[in-house]
Amino acid sequence: MSASATPEKRANPVLTLSGIAHAYQDRNTFSGLGFSLEKGQIACLLGPSGCGKTTVLRCIAGFETIGQGSIHVNGQLVSTAQFSLPAHQRHIGMVFQDYALFPHLDVQSNIAFGLHAMGKAERGLRVAELLDIVGLNEVRHAYPHALSGGQQQRVALARALAPKPDLLLLDEPFSNLDTELRERLGLEVRAILKQQNTTAILVTHDQNEAFAIADEIGVLHQGQMQQWDTPYNLYHQPDNRFVADFIGEGVFISGTVLAPDKIEIELGIVPARMPEDCCLGCMVDVLVRPDDIIHDDLSPVHATVVSKAFRGAEFLYTLELSSGSRVLSLVPSHHNHALGEQIGIRLEIDHVIAFHTRGDGS
Repeated sequence: MSASATPEKRANPVLTLSGIAHAYQDRNTFSGLGFSLEKGQIACLLGPSGCGKTTVLRCIAGFETIGQGSIHVNGQLVSTAQFSLPAHQRHIGMVFQDYALFPHLDVQSNIAFGLHAMGKAERGLRVAELLDIVGLNEVRHAYPHALSGGQQQRVALARALAPKPDLLLLDEPFSNLDTELRERLGLEVRAILKQQNTTAILVTHDQNEAFAIADEIGVLHQGQMQQWDTPYNLYHQPDNRFVADFIGEGVFISGTVLAPDKIEIELGIVPARMPEDCCLGCMVDVLVRPDDIIHDDLSPVHATVVSKAFRGAEFLYTLELSSGSRVLSLVPSHHNHALGEQIGIRLEIDHVIAFHTRGDGS
């Protein structure tokens, strides 16, 4: 799919949002929002706090009403401004931020809670299957208070998956966990969802979570979809300045357009497509990522180390160029340079993104 703020239409989508809008009193939460998901696809709504992403999830679940547009699940209309199918009739599962486990029920009883329509034998088989999938057989008789945060998260996931919902919604499910556990569980949750062929939407403000779990990501800002795309394209081909600045790490360096496909920056001439409505000689801002700046002792270009952050296998260096501009660089951690030291660098950039210097979103 090409980089675009408007997702492509699916042939037989599990979920379709068409131009939906929501407001609290006189304040718009979001408007003109639309996307669709195929069976087994995992998507993420990513954005800063207050951008409306959790409210989108609540509208899909049936906990909030929309002001315009429509929502369909498996071809069935579930929401318009005039109609809202009750949440319990939408066949949608949800994993909440605080897990919302029942403290008086043990693990297997929590998982079985939504399976009352099944016979006892069928219910037992489904619970056993999920206990195996999420790796909680050994604690199936334990109560939530005796579980770790990661185990509680798995119980909540298994309970949501138990009725085999058409769609699973996950609202910041890892926010209460430490960083290392979040990363590990993110990969495990993705594997479980793929194994179950579950269609899912994750809401988060953490792009590392989004990248680890989602097939496609929608970036929200001030109630608008900025871009819906693959993690790779969001990082390397951002549609606008907000996405470029929000996704990943990087800095903007001033440049001058020399030709339609060449821009000169302080570190050299880079092959790049100039922004639309730009002319030769105009000033632009070029996005430079930490992996674009290579430490090279033999390079004639030098920069001064002004700060560094140790990341185990790498240092993230902040480097000051001769002009005073600063760039970031990821350098293997055996290159442990002191603050104030000058090191050789060279530019190795494959995906050049440039924006008008005077603009903020074009």
